[in-house]
Amino acid sequence: MQIENTIFSNLLFNEDYARKTIPFLKEEYFSNQADKVLFSLISEYVHKYNAFPSKEALAIDLSNKVGVSELTFKEVADNISKLDIDKDTKLDWLIDQTEKFCQEKAVYNAIMQSIQILDDKKTTEGKGSIPKILSDALGVSFDPHIGHDFIDDAESRFEFYHKKEVRLPFDLEYFNKITGGGLPKKTLNICLAGTGVGKSLFMCHLAASHLLQGYNALYITLEMAEERIAERIDANLLDVTLDDLKVIPKDIYDKKIDRVKTKTTGKLIIKEYPTASAGSANFRHLINELKIKRNFIPDVIFIDYLNICASSRIRHGANVNSYTLIKAIAEELRGLAVEFNVPIISATQTTRSGYSNSDLGLEDTSESFGLPATADFMFGLSTSEELEALGQIMVKQLKNRYNDPGNNRRFVLGIDRAKMRLYNVEQSAQDLTDDRPVMDNTKFGNEDSERSKPKSKFDRKVFEGFK
Repeated sequence: MQIENTIFSNLLFNEDYARKTIPFLKEEYFSNQADKVLFSLISEYVHKYNAFPSKEALAIDLSNKVGVSELTFKEVADNISKLDIDKDTKLDWLIDQTEKFCQEKAVYNAIMQSIQILDDKKTTEGKGSIPKILSDALGVSFDPHIGHDFIDDAESRFEFYHKKEVRLPFDLEYFNKITGGGLPKKTLNICLAGTGVGKSLFMCHLAASHLLQGYNALYITLEMAEERIAERIDANLLDVTLDDLKVIPKDIYDKKIDRVKTKTTGKLIIKEYPTASAGSANFRHLINELKIKRNFIPDVIFIDYLNICASSRIRHGANVNSYTLIKAIAEELRGLAVEFNVPIISATQTTRSGYSNSDLGLEDTSESFGLPATADFMFGLSTSEELEALGQIMVKQLKNRYNDPGNNRRFVLGIDRAKMRLYNVEQSAQDLTDDRPVMDNTKFGNEDSERSKPKSKFDRKVFEGFK
C-alpha cells in the first residue's frame, strides 16, 4: 500500500491523526493528479466545515467538482471507495511516516524548483533565492507545540521560573548587574552614542572579552575595514597601544598572539561588507557558510552598525521613510538572533541634539524610534571634557527587558582609548544620582546648569546699570 493511501484513509477515519497532520500537508506533496484532486477535496471540506468528510461526502463533492477529466474522475472515485484503516496501527508511527513523506516531497520539489530557476532565464526569481528555497524545504517538520495551556502546563512553567537561563557574561561588573548576569540568547542589544564616543570601541572590547572567555564571536563590520577592527582587538588583547602596534617587532607580536591562544578555546571571525550593501539575508548566508567551511558556530554576533545595514525586505532605493527602513532592519536582525539562538550586539547614532546631550534618552535615537521599540536592551554612552580627563565614560540604561532599568540607571566605566579597552572603576567613582547625570555633578556641570536657566523678564540683575 502506498503512503498516500494511508494518509487519505486516516484523514477520514482517525481524527487524532488528522488534526495533527492536516496543517502540514500540502497539495504539492502529491505527485499523482488523482491524489492532488482527492487531497483538495478533503482540504476544502475541512476548511469549510472544520470537520473531516465521510466517503459519501467526498463522492458527492467529486461529482460536483469542475475541471476534472474523466480518467482522473474514475481514479479518484475508485480510490475513495477503497479508503479504510487498520485500527491497530500506532498513531506515533503514522505521524512519523507522514512527517517523513512531507520532508522528502518538500526537498524534491525544492530541488526541481531550483533547477527550473537555473534553466529558465525568464523567471522572476533570481539565483539568490535558491538557498532560501532549499533551507525552507529542509526545515519542514511537524511542530507539536501549538500554545501554552495556562492550567495544564503549570508544572513546566514552574520549572521555567527556576531554570537558570544561559547568558553570555560581561567582564564589566555593572553590565552584569543590570542584565542579571549577561546577555540572554535570541536578543537584540543596542548601544546608542554619538560619533567618536565609543560605539565600535565598546563592541571591540566585548568581542575580545568573549573570545578570552572561550566563546565564538562573529564581528560583522560595514563601517571600517576588517584589518582596522582586528587592529583594535589586537590592542585590547595584546595590551599595547594602537601606535605601538605599528612599531612592535614581529617576534614579540608572535609571542603575544601565542599567549592569547593559550588563554582561550574560542574563535573570532571578522567579516567586512560594503556600507549599506548587506542585510540579514547576507548574514544568514555567512553564518551557514562558516558552519560548513570552518566548522564555526557563533555564540555572539556583533554588527557594526545597524543603521548602515540593508533591509532584506525593502528593496534598495525604494521610496520609504527612515522610520520604516530602520525598524525593518532591527526586526530582521532580531529574527536572525532568534533563528541562530545567539545575542546580537549592534549600535546606532544619536541625533544632532543628542550628540551634545549630557543625559541621553530614547528620543535621541537617530532616524527611527522603531529601533528602541524592537530592541531588548538599549543603553547610551556619553562623555564630556570632565569625564575624558578622568579617563571615564558614562553609561545610561534606556531600555531593559532583563532587569529593572531603575536600578543602577547610570554608572561610569574606565576607558583606555589607546588600548581600546574598558574596565571597572572603584566604587567611589559611582557617585551618581538618578536625578542628574554624572556630568552635571561636576563644577563645570553646575556652572552650565546656571547658564542654561531661563531668565525672568523681571529679574533685577538684568536691569542693573540702567537708570
